[in-house]
Amino acid sequence: MFLNRVYAPARGATGRMARDLARAFVAAGWRVTVVTTGPKAARENDGEIRVIRVKGPDRVRSFTGYLLIWLKIFFKALFLQRHDLIVTMTDPPFLVVAGRYLSRIKRCRHIHWSQDVYPELFPVLGVRVNKPLMGLFRGMTRKAIKSCDKIVVIGRCMARHFTHAGFSPGRIAVIPNWPDEELMEGYSAARRAINKPKTVKNARPFEEQLRDGSEPKFRVLYSGNMGRAHPIRTIIKAAEILNRNHPEIEFVFVGDGPQFDRLAQERAKRELTNIRLMPYQPLGNLKDVMESGDVHLISMKHEAAGLLVPCKLYSALAAKRPCILVGPDDCETAKVIKDFSAGKVVAQDKSDELVKAILEYRDSSESWFAAHEGAAKAAQVFVPTEATKAFIERALDVVRSA
Repeated sequence: MFLNRVYAPARGATGRMARDLARAFVAAGWRVTVVTTGPKAARENDGEIRVIRVKGPDRVRSFTGYLLIWLKIFFKALFLQRHDLIVTMTDPPFLVVAGRYLSRIKRCRHIHWSQDVYPELFPVLGVRVNKPLMGLFRGMTRKAIKSCDKIVVIGRCMARHFTHAGFSPGRIAVIPNWPDEELMEGYSAARRAINKPKTVKNARPFEEQLRDGSEPKFRVLYSGNMGRAHPIRTIIKAAEILNRNHPEIEFVFVGDGPQFDRLAQERAKRELTNIRLMPYQPLGNLKDVMESGDVHLISMKHEAAGLLVPCKLYSALAAKRPCILVGPDDCETAKVIKDFSAGKVVAQDKSDELVKAILEYRDSSESWFAAHEGAAKAAQVFVPTEATKAFIERALDVVRSA
């Protein structure tokens, strides 16, 4: 049984990875139930997966809202038939605590799939929690995680964080995330055509939206959520520098998030004509979106190292594009980029270095193709089949140990 707030939403890599994993479990012979949220309470089937939705908003704007969703998911799962295994994710926060109670009541095994680390991530996101409450949350969460039969983390930096926090290394498994199947080479053109969005009258296709009648430009692409853990100051300063002397380079941001509003304000304030903002595109456009970028940008606060791993990396690698991380040097994203020579890592507030990195890929075909080949090699490693296979192997070990 999977417990997660965002199972297979139209946009959101975590929810789609939950869908991929649930389907892999079914293919391996498991019966799978997912308890998640939706615009209204419902019971439905996703193939052979039973999906039970409790009513919950798409965007949760308060701690009380998250608590209400937590309670709804918990009580819905409580009255379901017993399962051999419960898999909890990290949206809403502290869902692992619900998993602990359920696994005890139902007498089943429990795996926690850690996409984010709460409550440690709260200060990074700018969420203010007083010390007594923070201590209570940390104590409850650590107790719940320590009771898990297995902790699946998505990066080596996250595994190091849990180990330093006193968790048993033997219970930690590192299984990296993966890109959407629509970006994979084996994804059929027929299925991609089916998923293509319907043409809307008077609406231009995605490819045409990126043309403005001028000469083709070197495109620096940021695709996905731009939340509080993804600072933009360094990127804005770099765009301002390049706007003066290099009109052939443009920055394209596709997605949304709290930082997008600020980005729009800064673009207008600084008159940055080299920045283009676009909303999230339908899933059927994903491949076109990712391949439209010559270089992909990823941004991450230094304090977030070990607490999250941006999924944007794996999509950029699947598109075989050089990546530039504007963030910490000691996180999983930086290590993958270095291990495969798939791009560069630039520290926050080093806008001159970011400009230098972009210009190197713009001016040197040798540097661009070297990073492109590194990304292509990495794309062969971070694939759904290998990750889901590793997860199911851990799940079998856990259940058999009962």
